[in-house]
Amino acid sequence: MSARRRTDPVQLAEQLLSHDRRALARAITLVESRHEQDRAAADTLLQTILPSTGKAIRIGISGTPGVGKSSFIERFGLFLTGQGKKVAVLAIDPSSTLSGGSILGDKTRMEQLGRDPNAFIRPSPSGGSLGGVARRTREAMLLAEAAGFDVVLVETVGVGQSETTVAEMVDIFLLLLAPGGGDDLQGIKRGIMELADLVVINKADGDLLPKARLAAADYRMALHLMRPRHTEWQPQVQMVSALLNEGIDTVWATIQEFRGKLEQTGTFQAQRRHQAEGWLLRELQDGLLDWLRHDPAIAGELPRLQKAVGAGKTTPAAAARKILSMLGK
Repeated sequence: MSARRRTDPVQLAEQLLSHDRRALARAITLVESRHEQDRAAADTLLQTILPSTGKAIRIGISGTPGVGKSSFIERFGLFLTGQGKKVAVLAIDPSSTLSGGSILGDKTRMEQLGRDPNAFIRPSPSGGSLGGVARRTREAMLLAEAAGFDVVLVETVGVGQSETTVAEMVDIFLLLLAPGGGDDLQGIKRGIMELADLVVINKADGDLLPKARLAAADYRMALHLMRPRHTEWQPQVQMVSALLNEGIDTVWATIQEFRGKLEQTGTFQAQRRHQAEGWLLRELQDGLLDWLRHDPAIAGELPRLQKAVGAGKTTPAAAARKILSMLGK
């Protein structure tokens, strides 16, 4: 078996900063790699490009399956590239916890946007990480910014806790919903609604238009009863039709308004600082778990304690304390 080809992170950084799309694809593959030598190269790459990040607007987009996320994102992305923007789409696909495989169908669903020279679509398998969100999505965002992209869209799988995780890494969180209201409103988790900075009702066209208007009224009322995430911003509800390409420009205008208001008070920058600090803690948690699994003494004890917990012979808290007591020995 031939040795793995090593990536030169400095050369890759130079190519990335010159806005080379192929370099961006290679860079994301590098940061997603689990090989130890790739992790070291990825750290060097990220440190090199870090001063050139932070200029893009980061937008999280979530919604239940069937709401038309891919259609909306394609229309939205094409509108933005038509405005002279460069758009990167990081679409988080659900991975099988058994095989590790993922659907990775976003390039097929966004065929027109995928052909746009000012757009970049990267489906990333979640790898079974918390909430179905790829562990390296944050780093992929930085790489896209360094490659000159003005807008980074992060699409969640729309299930589990991925919404919370994505909301903690983006500037504005957009919740995409279908026409309905009434009983449908009860099906939307309060926690997800509280994360939303902007609620967009898709499929507001044809026979669904009256239902979309009713849904918009219901969601506006619901949002007014919730505490907004930012004192400067009351979450808004808007209607769009991805099919007819209507309302897309209004969504972008609202996102710009949101950013402007938060930048005036310093909240925009403060939120990014807070997110970066939280990112550090998440990396420490992930790194500690990896280290525990690879420590020879703990790796031998952990399966025994897991069985004991599963058999009801000890509590998870007691087992965790046992493992923690072994640290540093």
